[in-house]
Amino acid sequence: MTGITKIQKERKDHLTKHGYTAEHDDQYTKEELLDAALFCITGDMSNAPVSWHDEFYRKVFRKCRVDQLAVAGALIAAEIDRLQRADA
Repeated sequence: MTGITKIQKERKDHLTKHGYTAEHDDQYTKEELLDAALFCITGDMSNAPVSWHDEFYRKVFRKCRVDQLAVAGALIAAEIDRLQRADA
């Protein structure tokens, strides 16, 4: 599976499996999605959005490195979508 395919699958899971809809993502107006992506990339808790549940961080830490990066890519895609909706 290619990297872009893994990111697409992860983003689809966010929408269908976890229920993170556009309306849900739209509430993150202070770059929380990007902060969460940065956390997934670096593993540094100082990058983590403070308003997010600890379970998110535990799940990310349990994933292999490739899957952590796929989550980061999906979160970046979610932020791009959110910004495009806000500009429309």
